[in-house]
Amino acid sequence: MGAMSSAPAEVERPELDVESDVRPDRPWVTVVWDDPVNLMEYVTYVFQKLFGYPKKKAERLMLQVHTEGKAAVSVGTREQMENDVQRLHAFGLWATVQKDD
Repeated sequence: MGAMSSAPAEVERPELDVESDVRPDRPWVTVVWDDPVNLMEYVTYVFQKLFGYPKKKAERLMLQVHTEGKAAVSVGTREQMENDVQRLHAFGLWATVQKDD
């Protein structure tokens, strides 16, 4: 009998393009935008009610919306974020979903 080679077989693997935007696990965010209608206290209340945030965190996010024009208020799957946007719309806030950068 002949001697068998025990060298591992090489397997070709496709090269991954790490710069591409196709990662399915990339998180999504719900962004709340500033508007001229809702009072700051109301926005704080909505963040506490919908997301269970403590008052300090809800106030910080509200101030970010007010001063910077927007704030990311939740992170998760696209479906979860779309649900959060719908809930925020029900409270009269302007919100959108986008990929987390």
